[in-house]
Amino acid sequence: MTCKKHAEPTSAAPFEGAALPLLLLLFFGSGCAALIYEIVWFQLLQLVIGSSAVSLGVLLGVFMGGMCLGSVALPRCVPQHYHPVRVYAMLEAGLGICGLAALVVVPLAGRLYASLAGPGMMGLLLRGLVCGTCLLPPTLLMGATLPAISRSLKTTPAGVSWLGLFYGGNIAGAVVGCLLAGFSLLRYHDMRTATYIAAAINGTVSLLGFGLASLRPHRNTGAETVQEKRTNEETDAKTRPPGHQERDTKAPYSGLVSLTIALSGLCALSAEVVWTRLLSLMLGPTVYAFCIILAVFLVGLGVGSSTGALLARGTANPRGALGACQLLLAAAIGWAALMLGRSLPFWPINPSLTRSIWLSFQLDLVRCAWVLLPATFLWGASFPLALAAAAPGRGDSGRLVGRIYAANTVGGIIGALACSLLLIQSIGTQQIERLLIAVSGVSGMLMFWPRGSRSPESGPPAGGGIGRPILVCLGVGLVALLAWSVPRVPWQLVAYGRYLPAKTELGSLLFMGEGMNASVAVTELSGGVRNFHISGKIEASTDARDMRLQRMLGHIPGLLHPRPQSVLVVGCGAGVTAGSFVGHPDVKSIVICELEPLIPRAVARYFSKENEHVLKDRRTRMVYDDARHYILTTRDKFDIITSDPIHPWVKGAATLYTKEYFELCRRHLNPGGLMTQWVPLYESNLAVVKSEIATFFSVFPNGTVWSNDDEGEGYDVVLLGPNGPATIDLDRVQQRLGREDYKAVRESLRSLGYRSGLALLATYAGQAKDLGPWLQKAQINLDRNLRLQYLAGLGLNFYEQGLIYDDIEIYRRFPDELFAGAQDQKEALRGLVERQRRNARH
Repeated sequence: MTCKKHAEPTSAAPFEGAALPLLLLLFFGSGCAALIYEIVWFQLLQLVIGSSAVSLGVLLGVFMGGMCLGSVALPRCVPQHYHPVRVYAMLEAGLGICGLAALVVVPLAGRLYASLAGPGMMGLLLRGLVCGTCLLPPTLLMGATLPAISRSLKTTPAGVSWLGLFYGGNIAGAVVGCLLAGFSLLRYHDMRTATYIAAAINGTVSLLGFGLASLRPHRNTGAETVQEKRTNEETDAKTRPPGHQERDTKAPYSGLVSLTIALSGLCALSAEVVWTRLLSLMLGPTVYAFCIILAVFLVGLGVGSSTGALLARGTANPRGALGACQLLLAAAIGWAALMLGRSLPFWPINPSLTRSIWLSFQLDLVRCAWVLLPATFLWGASFPLALAAAAPGRGDSGRLVGRIYAANTVGGIIGALACSLLLIQSIGTQQIERLLIAVSGVSGMLMFWPRGSRSPESGPPAGGGIGRPILVCLGVGLVALLAWSVPRVPWQLVAYGRYLPAKTELGSLLFMGEGMNASVAVTELSGGVRNFHISGKIEASTDARDMRLQRMLGHIPGLLHPRPQSVLVVGCGAGVTAGSFVGHPDVKSIVICELEPLIPRAVARYFSKENEHVLKDRRTRMVYDDARHYILTTRDKFDIITSDPIHPWVKGAATLYTKEYFELCRRHLNPGGLMTQWVPLYESNLAVVKSEIATFFSVFPNGTVWSNDDEGEGYDVVLLGPNGPATIDLDRVQQRLGREDYKAVRESLRSLGYRSGLALLATYAGQAKDLGPWLQKAQINLDRNLRLQYLAGLGLNFYEQGLIYDDIEIYRRFPDELFAGAQDQKEALRGLVERQRRNARH
C-alpha cells in the first residue's frame, strides 16, 4: 500500500461565483493598459535614444528586465499574509501614476540625454540610463502583478494552474490594447490621449480590486493549518530515509522545469524577432502590419495559456505534458519556417487590386495566423504546465510564480537581444530557425530525462532501460530532419516584398544580405537597370527617374548655396545623392548617416560608378546611427542637409518627417544653409503628401517644391528649405557651371538631361506661400502623434501620383520675387517653367 504525500485537496476556483469573472476582468483591463503603455513608451523613447537595433535592444532589455525583477522581488518584499487582490490593486494604481509621470519624465530625460550623449560606450550607457530611469519603476510593477495575485492560490498543480486562465485573460486584454492603440488611439489622437486612457483603465482596475478585496477576506493559501502541518510532518517522518535532511519545499524537478521554461521563452522571443521581420516583408512594414503580427502572436499565447491551464488541472503528469509541448514546438517552428520560405511569399495576392486597405488587413490577419498560431499556442500552454510541474504542494505560491515567470522572461531577454543584435546579421534567419528547432527539442527532452536521485513521489522516469536511448535517438533524428528542412528566405521576397506574386520580371540577383536593422538585396534587370532593395521595396536604382531624384537632392542645394563646405546626407542608399557632392569643389566634408551598416559596406559598391566612389573619398565620413539620434546629439552644423529616408509608411520612418525633426535640422544648419527632403507621390495618397509638405513648410516658411516628373506625369518631388530668406541667384548658378572646376557637375546634370543650370531650375513646381490654400487642412506630423505613419500606412498600395501632381500644378506660377539675376536669364527660365507646366497638363 502506497502513501501519497500531501494529498492534494479537491479545490474549486480561488474566487468562486461572480468573483471569478470579476477577477478575469481585472486581468483583462491590466493587460489592455499594459500594451497601450508599451507602445506609447517605445515610441516616446525611440524619439530620444533612436530607433537603431542597438537602441531598441537596450529599450527591450530594460523593459523585460524590469518585469523580471518585479516578479522576483515581490514575494521577497511583500509579506505573504497581505491580501493578494489588495496588493494587486495597489500595483495597478502605481502603474497608472507611473504612466502619467512618463509624460513629464521622458521629455526631461530627453533634454538631459541630448546635452550629454556622445559616441561609443558612453552613449550606450546613457541610453541604458535613460531607459532605466523611465521604464524600471513601471515595469517592476508590471512584473509583480502575477506573483501578487498568485498568493490567492494553493501551491499545488491544480491550484497554480488557475494562473493560466488569468494569464490568458491578461493576454486577451493585451490583444485589445495593441489593436486599440495601433488602429484608433494613436491614429486619431496622440500619445498623451493614449496614456490618459491607459491610466484610467489602471484606476478602474485598482478601484475594482480594492472593492473585491474588501468583499473577499484572504486566507493564506500558502501557509499550512496546524492540523495540515502535523499530518505532513507525520507523513514525512514515515517516508523519510534514515539520515535524510529536509532541504526545501521545491518540487523534485523544479530546476529542470525552470530551465525548460527559460529555453521556451528564449525560443518564443527569438522567433518573434525573426518572424516579424519576414512577415513584414510580405505585408509591408507598416505600423498596422506590426500591430496585426503582435496581436496574432498574443492571441496564440492567450488561447494556449487558457488551454494549458485546463490541461494542467486534468493531467497527473504536467511535466510530461510540458515536455510534449516543447517537442511539438520543434515541429511548429519547422511549419512556420516552411510557410515563410516556400508558401506564403508566393500566394497569388496583389494588394494594389483593392481600393480598401481593410480588405488587405483581412488577408494579413489570415497569413499571420497561418504561420504563428501553432507555435504561439504551444508557448502559451507551456507556462501553466511549467507552473503545475514545478508546484511543490506547499509554500509560497508567489515565490513559485515569480521564479517560473522570471526564468521565462530571462530566456526571452537573451533570445530577443541575441537574435536582433547578433545572430541575424551573423548567421541569418534560416540558421536561427534551425537553432530554435534544436533548442525546443532539447528543452522537451529535459522533461523526460530522469533526475539523478529521484524522490519516491516523483515516480519512475518516462522510458526505461534500453527504451530511453531509443526514444532519445528518435527525438534527435526528428529534430535534425525538421532543422534540415528549413528553407532560406527567398531573395525575391527581400527584393519585392508584398508585390512578389505580381512581378513579371524579377531580374537576376547580385547580392542579398540580412543586416542588423533590415534585409537588403541588389538585382539587375534584363535592360541593365540595377536596383537596390530594402525591406521588400526598391529604394534606389539606376533607372532614369530615380537617378534624377537622387542627384537633384544633391545638386539643387549644392548649386544654390553660396559656398557649400559641409554636407550631411541622411540615408546612404546607393550612395548616389552623397556622390553628387563629390564634384562640388567647395565641399570639404560629407557626413553620411546610415542606420543599416550592411548598406554602405556591401550594397553601395554595386553603384560605385553612379555614386562617384563617394565612400572612398577622403572627405566622406560614415556614421552608423539613426539619423534623428545623430542630429539630436551632434554638435556639428552644416551648410547643407539632404534627407532621403524610406517611405513614411515604413514603421519608424515617420520620425524623420516630423515638425520637431525638421526644427532639429534647421538648428544644425549654418546661417544661409539649405535642407532638401524627398517626398514620394507614388505608394501614397493626397492626405499623406499634403501632411509631408505642410509639416516641412511649417518649419521652412520660405520653402519651395521641385518636381521629378515622368514626362509630365507625377513621380516624386524635392522640398527645399532655406535657413533664412529665399533668393535664387540665376547668374551665380550659370557662372558656376561655366567654371572648369565644375566640369564633373556639368556632366552629371547632362547625364540626367539637364543641359544647363536653367534646365535644372525649371523643375520648380511651387512655393510655400502659393500652396497655402492647398495645404490649409493638412495634418501636421508631430512627435507626440506621429500622425504620418498612420496616414501613410493606409495609402501604401495606392498609385495616385498623377492626380496628386496635377493638384500641385494648379498652384504653380513663376515667382519673380524668388529668382534674381539678369532679365534675359529670368525670361528664359520663365519660358522653361511654362513649358514644364504645359507638359504636365497634357
